[in-house]
Amino acid sequence: MHYDIFNGDADGIISLLQLRLAHPMTSQLVTGVKRDIQLVKTLSITAQDSLTILDISMEKNASALVAALEQGVSVFYADHHRCGEIPAHPQLTALIDLDANMCTALIVDKHLQGQFHDWAICAAYGDNLIAKADTLSAAAGHTQAQSALLKELGTLINYNGYGATIGDLHYDPADLYQSLLRYPSPFDVFKDKQSPYYQLQAAYQADLDKALAIPALHHGELLSVFELPDEKWSRRISGVYGNLLANQSPDSAFVVLTNNAQGGYLVSLRAPLNNKQGAGELCSQFETGGGRAAAAGINHLPKAELVDLIRVIETYYG
Repeated sequence: MHYDIFNGDADGIISLLQLRLAHPMTSQLVTGVKRDIQLVKTLSITAQDSLTILDISMEKNASALVAALEQGVSVFYADHHRCGEIPAHPQLTALIDLDANMCTALIVDKHLQGQFHDWAICAAYGDNLIAKADTLSAAAGHTQAQSALLKELGTLINYNGYGATIGDLHYDPADLYQSLLRYPSPFDVFKDKQSPYYQLQAAYQADLDKALAIPALHHGELLSVFELPDEKWSRRISGVYGNLLANQSPDSAFVVLTNNAQGGYLVSLRAPLNNKQGAGELCSQFETGGGRAAAAGINHLPKAELVDLIRVIETYYG
């Protein structure tokens, strides 16, 4: 059995999309909502199996990865999140790049020598690497209108990945991946009126309008905090809303809090776009936190710890 294990956001889906467009393979898909990242440990694997792991932290999957390698499992791993110590093992191919302006789809794009470059640009937009994606899109000869379409599609695929459970999402990420696999180019998606793009477009706008109507809970020179209710739409919009805010005010950090059923918050943190560092480090100070330099989160923050979160963020960026 071959397992394709991937993050359920735009970067994870499009990373696998490129690989399987280039190298079709029958596989078992293993994914989930964006924050389901400890996916390797969910598998029951044997020495005859092989794994492709995309856009989930090696550090968060270290023990399960080592166990698989010790069984003799062959692993291809591409990612841009915190990796910890990369195992030195002949069965592991690890393409890891922690640069804040890199995403997994761009790592895969380099690996495939640009074979599906437009999809990689789309993923970079979805991962909020807007300046990088703009540069790549212009270099590829795309017009501003074409770049805007790639940006919108990447944003919508990313939007679909946010939620507490698959039930919060419009598409199971595995189903969305399989739907998109029919399109060798993202521009083919727009031509098909039955593609997921059109449903996600309407749903995204409805959720975003609700978020925009909520005033800031905390507003400072270095950080603004927004609190959303415990609703499906809130969980869906939280991450891309944080990206939108970050792009509007690139010198400020942003936190989007979503109330959860446990009486605390789901936290999305965006570092200032003009200072893309520290987000993962800051969130890792809290029990269920983690992420990368530019964007990170906390799966459950007790409300009593919100003051501490605001303090450590403002101190860091100050």
